[in-house]
Amino acid sequence: MAKIIIDQERCKGCGFCIETCPKHLICFVESYNAMGYHPAQPIECDGDNVCTGCCLCAEMCPETAIIVFK
Repeated sequence: MAKIIIDQERCKGCGFCIETCPKHLICFVESYNAMGYHPAQPIECDGDNVCTGCCLCAEMCPETAIIVFK
């Protein structure tokens, strides 16, 4: 199973990763980071809804704040 790690301090909350994820495994955090943005975070994976490691979220991130481990 793959794992998504998002550096919330680098994230500017653009939402590209959220829109791109085919499994809808990323959402916004309600709190703010140090720059004043609502960063993205991975959602807990369960059952059939697990990360496939496609890396689309990391490829779309303009801040290179996402790493996907396969």
